[in-house]
Amino acid sequence: MMRYIARFLSQIIIRYIEKPVLNYQAHQFVPLTDLRASLQPGDVLLVEGNQRISTAIKYLTQSTWSHAALYIGDDHALKDEFGYPACLIEADVSRGAISSSLTKYLGYNTRICRPTLITTKDREAVITYMIGALGTAYDVKNVIDLARYLLPQPPVPVKWRRRMIALGSGEPSQAICSTLLARAFQSVGYPILPDVTVENQREVLHIRHYSLFTPRDFDVSPYFDIIKPLILKNPDYKNFNWNRQAIDPHET
Repeated sequence: MMRYIARFLSQIIIRYIEKPVLNYQAHQFVPLTDLRASLQPGDVLLVEGNQRISTAIKYLTQSTWSHAALYIGDDHALKDEFGYPACLIEADVSRGAISSSLTKYLGYNTRICRPTLITTKDREAVITYMIGALGTAYDVKNVIDLARYLLPQPPVPVKWRRRMIALGSGEPSQAICSTLLARAFQSVGYPILPDVTVENQREVLHIRHYSLFTPRDFDVSPYFDIIKPLILKNPDYKNFNWNRQAIDPHET
């Protein structure tokens, strides 16, 4: 009975937190062909979301990025909810772990994070892990917990925010976007942002629990490269068509 009530309440909350905010602004526009050409299987696509839940995640992580998806390529015959070819796997609030099309994030600020050091065998294992996770339910308790941070409340000290994002049931059968990806990379021992201690004058890496990972961690990880599609095209900035009539902000 309590589980049914929790599920009912979560559906109400999901409808609320999935509503877009009105002041979202994309600061870049990457054509679909350029974005697709820049991605490689195993890349993590970070997204600056425009939903209310994105606001809570960005507040707790002090980051632009509120969502993460894994690019798996076009060779797996997966479809998105509309029947179009899918090349991403992600954890969606309302539908759990799903496959999605790249067009879903056109018009959003995005970042490509590439696990450059990963072996071909491990990259394929990460992709297989994510495909096997399709259908996994989104962590309902996490939804309820995150919704609290959309309400007026005192500021949360920075040092507590990572712990607060690690909310939810913690059940292996449930996931949120960044923890699902973290579990996939941890399954092959690929580091994201491990805890480091010095023991006997040597640095020792400690595996951080997957529930503590956020989209931001892929951005700041020393084991992921940042790939920018427009720079890969090697444009000649001397030929950019600048608007020379821009208003000087110091002019009155």
